[in-house]
Amino acid sequence: MKILVTGANGMVGKNIVNFLSNLEYTLLTPSHKELNLLDAQSVKIYLANTFPDMVIHCAGIVGGIQANIAHPVQFLVENTQMGINIILSSYEVGIKKFINMSSSCMYPRDAHNPLSEDLILKGELEPTNEGYALAKVTSTRLCEYIHRENSEYQYKTIIPCNLYGQYDKFDPKHSHMIPAVIQKIHEAKINQQASIDIWGDGNARREFMYVEDLADFVSYAIKNFENMPQNINIGLGHDYTINEYYKVIAEVIGYEGTFSHDLSKPIGMKQKLIDDTKLKAFGWHYKTSLEEGITKTYNYYTKEVIHD
Repeated sequence: MKILVTGANGMVGKNIVNFLSNLEYTLLTPSHKELNLLDAQSVKIYLANTFPDMVIHCAGIVGGIQANIAHPVQFLVENTQMGINIILSSYEVGIKKFINMSSSCMYPRDAHNPLSEDLILKGELEPTNEGYALAKVTSTRLCEYIHRENSEYQYKTIIPCNLYGQYDKFDPKHSHMIPAVIQKIHEAKINQQASIDIWGDGNARREFMYVEDLADFVSYAIKNFENMPQNINIGLGHDYTINEYYKVIAEVIGYEGTFSHDLSKPIGMKQKLIDDTKLKAFGWHYKTSLEEGITKTYNYYTKEVIHD
């Protein structure tokens, strides 16, 4: 089976490629120069020439709250263009199987938790990442419409909760919470900093899954693709407060200082917990505990990121 993975150099794509490379698949992992997803014509030519059995679309412009607030035009326009180009071109050249990697940020900001797959477009989006969320909604709906028009085309969407792990970005301006906090606490320990500030009151709840577990799910999904729902949440099915994440990360790193709260900073949604009902019915469960995942991620950070 020949599988094209877009965004193979990003955190999600790299972990999926690493996981699938141990199995009997032929993987296509083109660089940006080989496959420019912002150019519809070149995307179509690439797909016609290589004709994979399945496309897994992981490419995207990603970042944390700061990056989303600073660059909403790029997050909306480029993610939308990439999604439309790769999905439509795959359809036009006749590729029957497509996995669209989406995000739980496309659920309404005030929706009741846990967030079920039928809540898409049922309310206002979280303003801090609205551009990114709109792009993900567009790709998700396009996959649904294609399957609705022609049921031979199984274009399905995976909706992961927040992710962290190896190949993550650790620059606070561009990274999500866990890698940003790992770097922050590591530097505080090195500099013997007595206290660390936490944005907001720390009571907002988040669900973070170790990214290798998502790669494991993708492998499971490929083997059971016929039975996979059109849209499916992937996550733990439970969450932790921001304060709890700081506590676990501090314990793993060995930081013994105190925490203070900066109530002037934005915190995003108060809770974002996925409903894992369909996931359980599909027969998959995550494998990595929070402590184990943080430990693996910190080891990656100290060995690969600091020494680069």
